[in-house]
Amino acid sequence: MIAIVDYNMGNLQSVLNAFRLLGQEAVLTQKKKDLQNAKAIILPGVGAFGDGMRNLKALSVLPVLEEEVLQKKKPFLGICLGMQLLAATGKEYGDHRGLGWIQGVTDLIQPENDSYKIPHMGWNNVEVKKAGRLFKDIEQDATYYFVHSYSLEPDASEEAAITSTCFHGQEIVASVEKGNIFGVQFHPEKSQGAGLKLLENFVSLC
Repeated sequence: MIAIVDYNMGNLQSVLNAFRLLGQEAVLTQKKKDLQNAKAIILPGVGAFGDGMRNLKALSVLPVLEEEVLQKKKPFLGICLGMQLLAATGKEYGDHRGLGWIQGVTDLIQPENDSYKIPHMGWNNVEVKKAGRLFKDIEQDATYYFVHSYSLEPDASEEAAITSTCFHGQEIVASVEKGNIFGVQFHPEKSQGAGLKLLENFVSLC
């Protein structure tokens, strides 16, 4: 069973539907027991960094997430806001403490000129820096669907975790991989064939 954390940050049904389309048993949950019993944990989400962390704290699931992901090394995938929350700090509407699983900051995208609109919304190709495990058997010029105004900027010490980037007036980290911890800024559940293949690759790690 794959546990999709429901922490009241956006419509998560499309993520659930994508895993079911792949023939996977998945559940939207706020229960600690489900996180403990799951073979993998997904943290999706759309919205503000501070709200996301407050909601996770309100559900009292942070200690369980740390135990399952950091100690037991359970496969974890953060999607959009879920990837941004991996940072140590978020700069959206003030400074907020993040999960800190990847040292870095989530900050506002600052394009080089006004022709690049914020939020970054729509289809964008990504440049795979290293294939990692999520991009196995996916064509290099695949496009993915983005909707965001902030992005994770890993510290120099975490540069090895960056697996792909995209360009929207500045280079944006599109995905990260650090051991059993994965994150994608785009929405694979809305990215058609390439997105489903990426999710299938994640499932294969379980």
